[in-house]
Amino acid sequence: MAATGRHRRYQPSRINRASLTVTAGGAGMALPLIGAGTSHAASVDVWEKVAACESTSNWKINTGNGYYGGLQFSQSTWEAYGGRRFAARADLADKDQQIAIAEKVLEGQGPKAWPTCSTRAGLTRGGDAPEIAPARRLEPKSERKAALKKVTPTTVPTHREGYTVARGDSLSKIAEAEEVSGGWQGLYAQNRAVVGSDPNLIHPGQKLILRVETPDAPAPQKPKAQPRPKTPPKQQAPKRPAPKQQAPKQQDPKKQAKPVHATKPAHRTGLSAPVDASTGTPYRKAGSAWSSGYHTGVDFPVPTGTSVKAVASGRVVSAGWGGAYGYQVVIRHADGKYSQYAHLSALTVRSGQQVSSGQRIARSGSTGNSSGPHLHFEVRTGPGYGSDIDPLAYLRSGGVSV
Repeated sequence: MAATGRHRRYQPSRINRASLTVTAGGAGMALPLIGAGTSHAASVDVWEKVAACESTSNWKINTGNGYYGGLQFSQSTWEAYGGRRFAARADLADKDQQIAIAEKVLEGQGPKAWPTCSTRAGLTRGGDAPEIAPARRLEPKSERKAALKKVTPTTVPTHREGYTVARGDSLSKIAEAEEVSGGWQGLYAQNRAVVGSDPNLIHPGQKLILRVETPDAPAPQKPKAQPRPKTPPKQQAPKRPAPKQQAPKQQDPKKQAKPVHATKPAHRTGLSAPVDASTGTPYRKAGSAWSSGYHTGVDFPVPTGTSVKAVASGRVVSAGWGGAYGYQVVIRHADGKYSQYAHLSALTVRSGQQVSSGQRIARSGSTGNSSGPHLHFEVRTGPGYGSDIDPLAYLRSGGVSV
């Protein structure tokens, strides 16, 4: 059985935030990268306890608050201790890579870098060295340029050549390496539905369209003007005898058709299920994991990449990052209700776009404050948080069996 996911509004303590900001060197000085030794090391088990305290063991967490990954590195700390050799941000690095950088922070500053969670986890200097094997990030730029030079007439890139985002990529790097026309702005404009509202935030695995121009393609030839054909003389059609007109039949007044009165169509007909799956965490389930004190939607536990569909036709009012909800799509429907689809891994629509019932709008994932891959689905009376209504009752009123 798939694990039931839920979103949390996670907020690190002010003490933790301050300590990780100071560790970057507030005076603007670049800190030396000191190799981790056994005199300052900690075991993987201890680092896992720190991560459980800092981020509930979510090594990929990114809530948009400026702190990333399972050990909640600030961006300046991550860069100062050499994290960019693994990934652009801590949440884009794997567990071993984050621990490798944490070892350097521990050596440089000691457990005080995590003042609250180090105490709870028993983090001290002088522990056993962690058994990790962090893989160094490969710089693909030179490899991509070499591949472009090897293009032959049988492998010419097409106008819709694709590219899969790798760790450490940015739109500017991809545009430069792939020689995309229009630079990163052109690449972003072409892939806004996938990237979302923030061009500085792309994720490994996203599929981008490069639209690379075919090299050495001959210019299209304009078709030669063809001489206009002479107009043939008009021919008169033979006259046909007029049909005999029959007297209208008298209709029996008892059998006269009753007038048909137009009926107003119901708004919520023809609804679709957002995913083909059974439900998980129900609507209104109480618990401290949710900031409102209860679950404001219904969860569908599905693997990352599952097709997510619009439950009814309408207009997309937002498509992008939604804080604790991760990547999300919100649609306004003809009946005035709004549907929300959260924790997505990829978006295929943009704000302002019209969609139809059953149309794919995104792919499911585990972005934002999520405990595992699933779709969080809400129905609201307004576009914002706190206007939720029972989503299953809404779907069932439109004929959806869930």
